[in-house]
Amino acid sequence: MPEFMDVHHNMTGLTEEDLKAAHDADLAIQDQEGVTFKKTWADPESGVVYCLSEAPSADAVRRVHERAGHPPDEVHPVPLAV
Repeated sequence: MPEFMDVHHNMTGLTEEDLKAAHDADLAIQDQEGVTFKKTWADPESGVVYCLSEAPSADAVRRVHERAGHPPDEVHPVPLAV
């Protein structure tokens, strides 16, 4: 299954609880789009959040995040990783 890294901007001041709540919202509906969110990272100071997922397409990742209430600003395929 292809992997994707999506990026959210403008989330300055995000707390660990906020990040967990957003991630849990994604997990609650990810199966409906065939997505598996694997890991999420955040920098509350810069307001940038990164999510790594396996999904059939970038559009599937985007749809889950949109439905969960936090649409991504970018979704990038990750064709190579070590």
